[in-house]
Amino acid sequence: MWLENHSLPTTALGSSMIGGCEPPLWQLLWPSLQEEAVEEASSKWTPAQAAPLPSAPEPTPCSSRAPAVPTASRLGPYVLLEPEEGGRAYRAVHCPTGTEYTCQVYPLCERPKVLEPYSRLPPHRHVARPVEVLAGAHHLHAFFPRPRGDMHSLVRRRRRLPEPEAARLFGQMAAAVAHCHQHGLVLRDLKLRRFVFTDWERTRLVLENLEDACVLTGPDDSLWDKHACPAYVGPEILSSRASYSGKAADVWSLGVALFTMLAGHYPFQDSEPALLFGKIRRGAYALPRGLSAPARCLVRCLLRREPAERLTASGILLHPWLRENLTPPVPSRAHLWEADQVVPEGPGLEEVEAEEGEGEVGLYG
Repeated sequence: MWLENHSLPTTALGSSMIGGCEPPLWQLLWPSLQEEAVEEASSKWTPAQAAPLPSAPEPTPCSSRAPAVPTASRLGPYVLLEPEEGGRAYRAVHCPTGTEYTCQVYPLCERPKVLEPYSRLPPHRHVARPVEVLAGAHHLHAFFPRPRGDMHSLVRRRRRLPEPEAARLFGQMAAAVAHCHQHGLVLRDLKLRRFVFTDWERTRLVLENLEDACVLTGPDDSLWDKHACPAYVGPEILSSRASYSGKAADVWSLGVALFTMLAGHYPFQDSEPALLFGKIRRGAYALPRGLSAPARCLVRCLLRREPAERLTASGILLHPWLRENLTPPVPSRAHLWEADQVVPEGPGLEEVEAEEGEGEVGLYG
């Protein structure tokens, strides 16, 4: 079974509701929470000890969306606080230490789909992994380290990044994608927002999760579903072809991300989806003035209409533009932001995303 090599700490538990507490919530709740018994049906996962999770009850039926979790819910040593944007993630506090995490909540019936990519993928410094996974009666809760902002917010605030900084950050993004491709994962819904910072200086990036990853069963990376963010979708996904290369589609999305980092806007823009997709199919875009020749070369190697002509993710890491900008920056807290959500929107950088459940680009015609 795929779970035999799974090394994520996973615990089956019961959760109890707690409410009516003022911040700091975990400090107020912890004395009483310590007295509560937490039923554990299985011990935590370790690399040396792994066994299949207890069989989940038959879903009745399984919803594609995680049910809402009331705030101030007790989950083992954690307390879930307010929901975050999208409603599927919550801010959480580990009561014994006070450490904050992001808790992703899924229907329990999605457990194999959620955990299999992490079982397949060896750890990598630029791919986030859950520090713990708790299985309740109806939900699966995956706890991730709290991010310090994301790439979309950085570009939205700064408009355009200097080439040395863009190269250092994009190299980390490409390294994460290359690692996933090498181990049989296609990421699909790639965009700037999915790469988050692990430090307040905004110098270290990780791919926030593997939520939309497709696990390949062999060397063939052909995909049939049309799952992508409209602004980042490749022209082959919009065509009438029955299948397309998942890895090449990821590389196209990386090309869109790189262009946006260097230009401050998307390469293809239109408020009407049909017109936007027409521009993407034609593949015509204008590089901003002032870019170096290596930077222009790399963008053009990624935003190629023909998937077979694009660089691979591993090939990106060998490009001269990245290799010329390997000197790490000197962190300075003088340039930190107070909060990403107060950064004003930049022109052309509004996410062109469908509502949850409408991620299929085919819905736009």
